[in-house]
Amino acid sequence: MLITGICGRLGKQLARVLHRDRRVVGVDRRSFPDKPKDISHAQVDIRRKKLKDVFRAGDIGAVVHLGVMHDPRASAADHHSWNVAGFTKLLEYVSQFRVPKLVVLSSSNVYGPQPSNPQFMTEDAPLLGGQNFSDIRDLVEVDILAQSFFWKLPETETVILRPVHILGSVHNAPSNFLRLNPVLTVMGFDPMAQVVHQSDIVRAIERALLPGMRGIFNIAGPEPVPLSRYIKILGRQRLSLPYSLARVIMKRMWTLRLTTFPVPELDHIRYVCMVDDRRAREVLGFAPAVSLEETVLSVDEGRW
Repeated sequence: MLITGICGRLGKQLARVLHRDRRVVGVDRRSFPDKPKDISHAQVDIRRKKLKDVFRAGDIGAVVHLGVMHDPRASAADHHSWNVAGFTKLLEYVSQFRVPKLVVLSSSNVYGPQPSNPQFMTEDAPLLGGQNFSDIRDLVEVDILAQSFFWKLPETETVILRPVHILGSVHNAPSNFLRLNPVLTVMGFDPMAQVVHQSDIVRAIERALLPGMRGIFNIAGPEPVPLSRYIKILGRQRLSLPYSLARVIMKRMWTLRLTTFPVPELDHIRYVCMVDDRRAREVLGFAPAVSLEETVLSVDEGRW
């Protein structure tokens, strides 16, 4: 099987689980010096034709796509080139070489935090995440491209996973946000939020790789709790500011490169964006194994 984005922390964890009972080929333009000996690593940019050589080498029984760029400082052109053009090229080779399984790691962020959101959104909810946050538009487009693949190549079992905020040693926006001290909150807002541990994402991908699994699945972790509860579990201080002031401060800090959080991220600590994960539990057979406290405290494992 082939894993794109294998050199990220989630990719490495997934590879170390899957290589125990199947051949794993990783594709990532970054190096992988600590890879297990029986994992092959092609240091290839997925936008380049060299990716075809990886498929041509043969016997790719499944593709797991983790290689989505989330760098908020990258230009819109870089985001589109890597995420959309690169994924389109990947789909071309999945189709050409008749790969029987495709698993795409999307995000519940594609639904978008909105004041009008229902408490829990199902998989058929509209994807509005790019309306106020341009960096999410490419992720929405990747999700839609994967959905169109259901009909373009029905013989390939395509699975789209939309997890809630992933926490752990990963260096993503939710984990980095909870590593702050004090943690910024918006005065008058304490939204309910869902998180899931990175090891539970690995378990969800394992379930998605089973024969016969196909479709879209929201992936959630333990029970949702208010943002203030996450801060309390971590023992962090809390800095609560009016939205207008928080927006001005974050914009200034972003310009001076004193923060990794662009201003639109503030909507995630104001509005609800929670998902209904019943389909994943009933059809995929997935249930989180890591408790809320363990999930939240795991962000400090990747602090340094």
